[in-house]
Amino acid sequence: MKPSNKALAAILISSSVLSFGSYALVNEPTSDKQLNQVVSQSQQINVSAEKSQLRIDKYNEQIQSKLQRFKSLSKEVDGLKVYNQQMQRQLDNQLQELAQIQDSMQQVSIIERQISPLMTRMITTLEQFIALDVPFLEEERSNRIEDLKSMLDRADVSVSEKFRRVLEAYQVETDYGRTIEAYTGLLQVNGRERDVDFLRIGRVSLIYQTRDGANLGIWDQDSHQWQELPTSMRSDINKGLRIARKQLAPDLIVVPVNSAK
Repeated sequence: MKPSNKALAAILISSSVLSFGSYALVNEPTSDKQLNQVVSQSQQINVSAEKSQLRIDKYNEQIQSKLQRFKSLSKEVDGLKVYNQQMQRQLDNQLQELAQIQDSMQQVSIIERQISPLMTRMITTLEQFIALDVPFLEEERSNRIEDLKSMLDRADVSVSEKFRRVLEAYQVETDYGRTIEAYTGLLQVNGRERDVDFLRIGRVSLIYQTRDGANLGIWDQDSHQWQELPTSMRSDINKGLRIARKQLAPDLIVVPVNSAK
Protein backbone atom coordinates (compact mmCIF):
# COMPACT_ATOMS: atom_id res chain seq x y z
CA MET A 1 0.00 0.00 0.00
CA LYS A 2 1.44 3.39 -0.99
CA PRO A 3 1.82 5.82 1.93
CA SER A 4 -0.03 9.14 1.91
CA ASN A 5 1.47 12.59 1.62
CA LYS A 6 0.83 13.31 5.32
CA ALA A 7 2.68 10.19 6.34
CA LEU A 8 5.62 11.16 4.13
CA ALA A 9 5.70 14.62 5.66
CA ALA A 10 5.72 13.18 9.17
CA ILE A 11 8.52 10.79 8.28
CA LEU A 12 10.57 13.67 6.82
CA ILE A 13 10.07 15.87 9.91
CA SER A 14 11.02 13.03 12.21
CA SER A 15 14.12 12.38 10.17
CA SER A 16 15.08 16.04 10.31
CA VAL A 17 14.63 16.17 14.07
CA LEU A 18 16.70 13.07 14.46
CA SER A 19 19.35 14.43 12.17
CA PHE A 20 19.51 17.78 14.08
CA GLY A 21 19.65 15.97 17.38
CA SER A 22 22.44 13.80 16.16
CA TYR A 23 24.33 16.88 14.86
CA ALA A 24 23.93 18.60 18.16
CA LEU A 25 25.18 15.58 20.04
CA VAL A 26 28.13 15.26 17.69
CA ASN A 27 29.13 19.04 17.91
CA GLU A 28 28.68 19.58 21.72
CA PRO A 29 32.06 18.16 22.82
CA THR A 30 33.86 20.33 20.25
CA SER A 31 32.29 23.57 21.70
CA ASP A 32 33.28 22.68 25.30
CA LYS A 33 36.83 22.05 24.25
CA GLN A 34 37.05 25.40 22.48
CA LEU A 35 35.49 27.12 25.48
CA ASN A 36 38.00 25.53 27.83
CA GLN A 37 40.81 26.63 25.57
CA VAL A 38 39.49 30.20 25.59
CA VAL A 39 39.14 30.16 29.37
CA SER A 40 42.64 28.71 29.78
CA GLN A 41 44.15 31.31 27.48
CA SER A 42 42.27 34.04 29.30
CA GLN A 43 43.65 32.80 32.61
CA GLN A 44 47.15 32.70 31.17
CA ILE A 45 46.71 36.25 29.90
CA ASN A 46 45.53 37.35 33.33
CA VAL A 47 48.50 35.65 35.03
CA SER A 48 50.85 37.22 32.52
CA ALA A 49 49.19 40.61 33.07
CA GLU A 50 49.57 40.26 36.83
CA LYS A 51 53.23 39.38 36.41
CA SER A 52 53.69 42.33 34.06
CA GLN A 53 51.94 44.62 36.54
CA LEU A 54 54.19 43.37 39.34
CA ARG A 55 57.24 44.07 37.19
CA ILE A 56 55.86 47.52 36.37
CA ASP A 57 55.23 48.25 40.07
CA LYS A 58 58.73 47.07 40.91
CA TYR A 59 60.28 49.24 38.18
CA ASN A 60 58.16 52.17 39.32
CA GLU A 61 59.36 51.76 42.92
CA GLN A 62 62.95 51.62 41.68
CA ILE A 63 62.40 54.72 39.57
CA GLN A 64 60.84 56.60 42.50
CA SER A 65 63.66 55.52 44.80
CA LYS A 66 66.28 56.60 42.28
CA LEU A 67 64.39 59.87 41.73
CA GLN A 68 64.40 60.61 45.46
CA ARG A 69 68.07 59.70 45.61
CA PHE A 70 68.73 61.99 42.65
CA LYS A 71 66.89 64.87 44.32
CA SER A 72 68.79 64.28 47.56
CA LEU A 73 72.12 64.19 45.73
CA SER A 74 71.17 67.32 43.78
CA LYS A 75 70.52 69.20 47.03
CA GLU A 76 73.79 67.90 48.46
CA VAL A 77 75.64 69.01 45.32
CA ASP A 78 74.05 72.46 45.53
CA GLY A 79 75.11 72.71 49.18
CA LEU A 80 78.64 71.63 48.31
CA LYS A 81 78.78 74.28 45.59
CA VAL A 82 77.83 76.99 48.09
CA TYR A 83 80.31 75.58 50.63
CA ASN A 84 83.11 75.43 48.05
CA GLN A 85 82.41 79.03 47.04
CA GLN A 86 82.62 80.13 50.67
CA MET A 87 85.81 78.15 51.20
CA GLN A 88 87.29 79.69 48.07
CA ARG A 89 86.54 83.18 49.36
CA GLN A 90 88.17 82.34 52.69
CA LEU A 91 91.16 80.88 50.88
CA ASP A 92 91.48 84.02 48.77
CA ASN A 93 91.34 86.16 51.93
CA GLN A 94 93.95 83.99 53.64
CA LEU A 95 96.23 84.25 50.61
CA GLN A 96 95.80 88.02 50.69
CA GLU A 97 96.56 88.12 54.43
CA LEU A 98 99.58 85.88 53.85
CA ALA A 99 100.87 88.29 51.24
CA GLN A 100 100.36 91.18 53.66
CA ILE A 101 102.19 89.27 56.41
CA GLN A 102 105.09 88.60 54.08
CA ASP A 103 105.25 92.31 53.24
CA SER A 104 105.07 93.13 56.96
CA MET A 105 107.89 90.69 57.69
CA GLN A 106 110.05 92.42 55.13
CA GLN A 107 109.19 95.75 56.71
CA VAL A 108 109.98 94.32 60.16
CA SER A 109 113.46 93.40 58.99
CA ILE A 110 113.99 96.98 57.88
CA ILE A 111 112.56 98.33 61.13
CA GLU A 112 114.74 95.98 63.21
CA ARG A 113 117.83 97.36 61.52
CA GLN A 114 116.69 100.87 62.35
CA ILE A 115 115.23 100.28 65.82
CA SER A 116 118.46 99.08 67.44
CA PRO A 117 120.34 102.36 66.87
CA LEU A 118 117.22 104.21 67.98
CA MET A 119 117.08 102.30 71.28
CA THR A 120 120.77 102.98 71.87
CA ARG A 121 120.18 106.71 71.43
CA MET A 122 117.13 106.59 73.68
CA ILE A 123 119.07 104.89 76.49
CA THR A 124 121.94 107.37 76.17
CA THR A 125 119.51 110.29 76.28
CA LEU A 126 117.76 108.84 79.34
CA GLU A 127 121.12 108.34 81.08
CA GLN A 128 122.07 111.96 80.42
CA PHE A 129 118.70 113.15 81.67
CA ILE A 130 119.07 111.21 84.94
CA ALA A 131 122.56 112.63 85.46
CA LEU A 132 121.19 116.18 85.15
CA ASP A 133 118.02 115.49 87.13
CA VAL A 134 117.32 115.85 90.85
CA PRO A 135 119.38 113.10 92.56
CA PHE A 136 116.66 110.86 93.97
CA LEU A 137 116.77 107.04 93.90
CA GLU A 138 120.17 107.29 92.26
CA GLU A 139 121.13 103.64 92.65
CA GLU A 140 117.78 102.34 91.41
CA ARG A 141 117.74 104.59 88.36
CA SER A 142 121.39 103.89 87.56
CA ASN A 143 120.83 100.13 87.74
CA ARG A 144 117.86 100.47 85.40
CA ILE A 145 120.07 102.14 82.81
CA GLU A 146 122.74 99.45 83.14
CA ASP A 147 120.15 96.71 82.74
CA LEU A 148 118.90 98.33 79.54
CA LYS A 149 122.42 98.57 78.15
CA SER A 150 123.19 94.91 78.85
CA MET A 151 119.80 93.87 77.45
CA LEU A 152 120.59 95.39 74.04
CA ASP A 153 123.42 92.86 73.55
CA ARG A 154 121.34 89.81 74.49
CA ALA A 155 120.29 87.55 71.63
CA ASP A 156 117.61 85.74 73.66
CA VAL A 157 115.51 88.90 73.99
CA SER A 158 113.37 89.92 71.03
CA VAL A 159 113.59 93.38 69.54
CA SER A 160 109.99 94.09 70.52
CA GLU A 161 110.71 93.18 74.15
CA LYS A 162 113.80 95.39 74.17
CA PHE A 163 111.83 98.32 72.83
CA ARG A 164 109.06 97.70 75.37
CA ARG A 165 111.58 97.79 78.22
CA VAL A 166 113.06 101.05 76.98
CA LEU A 167 109.63 102.65 76.73
CA GLU A 168 108.81 101.33 80.19
CA ALA A 169 111.90 103.07 81.60
CA TYR A 170 110.79 106.32 79.99
CA GLN A 171 107.33 105.85 81.50
CA VAL A 172 108.81 105.34 84.97
CA GLU A 173 110.82 108.55 84.67
CA THR A 174 107.72 110.39 83.47
CA ASP A 175 105.70 109.15 86.46
CA TYR A 176 108.32 110.53 88.86
CA GLY A 177 107.29 114.04 87.85
CA ARG A 178 103.71 113.66 89.13
CA THR A 179 104.01 111.48 92.23
CA ILE A 180 105.00 111.90 95.86
CA GLU A 181 107.32 109.38 97.46
CA ALA A 182 109.11 108.67 100.75
CA TYR A 183 112.12 106.38 101.03
CA THR A 184 115.20 105.90 103.20
CA GLY A 185 118.88 106.11 102.34
CA LEU A 186 122.34 107.22 103.36
CA LEU A 187 123.55 110.82 103.05
CA GLN A 188 126.62 112.78 104.08
CA VAL A 189 125.38 115.28 106.67
CA ASN A 190 127.95 117.58 108.25
CA GLY A 191 130.75 115.25 107.19
CA ARG A 192 129.06 112.14 108.55
CA GLU A 193 127.11 109.44 106.74
CA ARG A 194 123.66 109.39 108.25
CA ASP A 195 120.46 107.39 107.79
CA VAL A 196 117.87 109.83 106.53
CA ASP A 197 114.28 109.88 105.25
CA PHE A 198 113.85 111.40 101.82
CA LEU A 199 110.64 113.11 100.71
CA ARG A 200 110.26 113.62 96.98
CA ILE A 201 107.43 115.73 95.66
CA GLY A 202 107.47 115.31 91.89
CA ARG A 203 110.67 116.90 90.65
CA VAL A 204 110.09 120.25 92.34
CA SER A 205 111.23 119.30 95.82
CA LEU A 206 113.61 116.74 97.30
CA ILE A 207 113.92 117.00 101.10
CA TYR A 208 115.78 114.93 103.66
CA GLN A 209 115.41 114.56 107.39
CA THR A 210 117.67 112.64 109.75
CA ARG A 211 116.06 109.90 111.80
CA ASP A 212 116.35 111.97 114.98
CA GLY A 213 114.83 114.97 113.24
CA ALA A 214 117.77 117.18 114.14
CA ASN A 215 118.81 117.94 110.58
CA LEU A 216 116.68 118.84 107.58
CA GLY A 217 117.67 119.92 104.10
CA ILE A 218 116.51 120.46 100.54
CA TRP A 219 118.29 119.86 97.26
CA ASP A 220 119.14 123.00 95.31
CA GLN A 221 119.15 122.09 91.65
CA ASP A 222 120.93 125.30 90.62
CA SER A 223 123.93 124.82 92.89
CA HIS A 224 123.66 121.01 92.91
CA GLN A 225 124.07 121.03 96.69
CA TRP A 226 122.01 120.33 99.79
CA GLN A 227 120.80 123.36 101.72
CA GLU A 228 119.78 123.18 105.38
CA LEU A 229 116.21 123.87 106.40
CA PRO A 230 115.01 125.27 109.74
CA THR A 231 113.77 122.76 112.28
CA SER A 232 110.47 124.65 112.34
CA MET A 233 109.54 122.83 109.16
CA ARG A 234 109.91 119.43 110.80
CA SER A 235 106.17 119.08 111.45
CA ASP A 236 105.20 119.75 107.81
CA ILE A 237 107.92 117.44 106.54
CA ASN A 238 106.84 114.64 108.89
CA LYS A 239 103.28 115.12 107.68
CA GLY A 240 104.46 114.91 104.07
CA LEU A 241 106.41 111.71 104.83
CA ARG A 242 103.35 110.08 106.39
CA ILE A 243 101.13 111.06 103.46
CA ALA A 244 103.68 109.67 101.00
CA ARG A 245 103.75 106.40 102.95
CA LYS A 246 99.94 106.34 102.89
CA GLN A 247 99.82 106.61 106.68
CA LEU A 248 97.68 109.73 106.40
CA ALA A 249 94.99 110.75 103.96
CA PRO A 250 96.08 113.22 101.28
CA ASP A 251 96.08 116.73 102.69
CA LEU A 252 97.56 120.15 102.08
CA ILE A 253 101.18 120.43 103.22
CA VAL A 254 103.62 123.31 103.20
CA VAL A 255 107.12 122.44 102.04
CA PRO A 256 109.85 124.43 100.34
CA VAL A 257 110.36 124.05 96.59
CA ASN A 258 113.06 125.02 94.15
CA SER A 259 111.83 128.03 92.21
CA ALA A 260 112.70 128.11 88.54
CA LYS A 261 114.94 130.97 87.50
